[in-house]
Amino acid sequence: MTSDLALLTGPAAGDLIAAALRGSGAQLLDWAATQVDHQPGRGTTVGYSARLRLADGSTADEVLGASSRALPVPLPSGVVRIGEVGLWRFPHDPDLPGLAVAADPDRMRRVCASVGWAGGEVTVRVVAYRPRRRAVVRVETARGELYVKAVRPDRARGLHRRHRLALAAGCPVPPALGWSEDGLVVLAGLPGRTLRRHIVRPGPDDPLADPGPLVSSIVATLHSLPGELATGPRRRTWGQKARHYAEVIAAADPALAPRALRVAAAVHHTTPQSPDAAVHGDFYESQLLVADGVVTGLLDIDTAGRGERLDDAACLLAHLSVLAQIHPHRATALDRLGMALLTRFTTTMDGPTLATRTAAVVLSLATGPHRVQEPRWRTTTATRLTLAEHWLDLASSG
Repeated sequence: MTSDLALLTGPAAGDLIAAALRGSGAQLLDWAATQVDHQPGRGTTVGYSARLRLADGSTADEVLGASSRALPVPLPSGVVRIGEVGLWRFPHDPDLPGLAVAADPDRMRRVCASVGWAGGEVTVRVVAYRPRRRAVVRVETARGELYVKAVRPDRARGLHRRHRLALAAGCPVPPALGWSEDGLVVLAGLPGRTLRRHIVRPGPDDPLADPGPLVSSIVATLHSLPGELATGPRRRTWGQKARHYAEVIAAADPALAPRALRVAAAVHHTTPQSPDAAVHGDFYESQLLVADGVVTGLLDIDTAGRGERLDDAACLLAHLSVLAQIHPHRATALDRLGMALLTRFTTTMDGPTLATRTAAVVLSLATGPHRVQEPRWRTTTATRLTLAEHWLDLASSG
């Protein structure tokens, strides 16, 4: 492992955390890395679950963060620097200043009132947190659920605008109710459950039982992304980013480096492989809300922009094929849905190119087991590399 990755995930990380806590009077009892974002040549950011003994003698479970990447200047409140590493206790993320507001029920009650949802108490629950990247907080109010995204402050206004633009064009994104200078974007809730929840916990309305209507609505949802989003620099494709993911795998487990680098070389391309289009950028099952067998919502358009529609199609196919490995009891239904989508996508896309692009996305997903510190992450990473190689074999067979 590279030095900063080893430092922030190995035994020495505990010493850093303990040193950072001393000023608060808290004592570190136990810790575990739960998220690892390693960017070769740029630094490493790690999220931890930790058990602390507080100054008053009580114990508490908390989320902590550490990063060797460059920190904001001046150093934000709540962040401690030890050498080249910054450390913090949730919610004092150095790049997400609005997170402390989003995680506080009293302050969120005032935010809700500011967007027209006044009245009564609110409860908040953090549903996602990627240190130094973003967080999502679900806010339950007397009027219903709101979702608050904490992003880097310079991205909030643009994200709010994208939501409004997409909704006006008929794309089923959550309505944006407001944004703040410290990086909060307030979104209304939408009906339905994520497709992932339907996959993992199927009910009587299982959309995988008859995937035809779901496939049609997924394709329609992609086409509903307005052309106005296809502005700015062209997004790098999954194929063009593949070398980066291979290097992440190689840093975590050098024994897997040759296979990862071979996949990256096979999927790389230097020129566009399909026309420019408005793309979601991270189109997979957790981004799709589904009810009565059809899509009712599209989430997380943070990364929407100008790119290749191949990328969105490949992203969904890759995620479904990985889910079939994770949930073998649903593999038959997932394979049926994947095949129906592949058939529909290849009416407008080149089949071998789509399969190659799908292999590139699977390669990116092979970094996931280490990122979330699965107990057997090396074995799972190797299994996903095998899946990427399978998609390359499909591409070769035409």
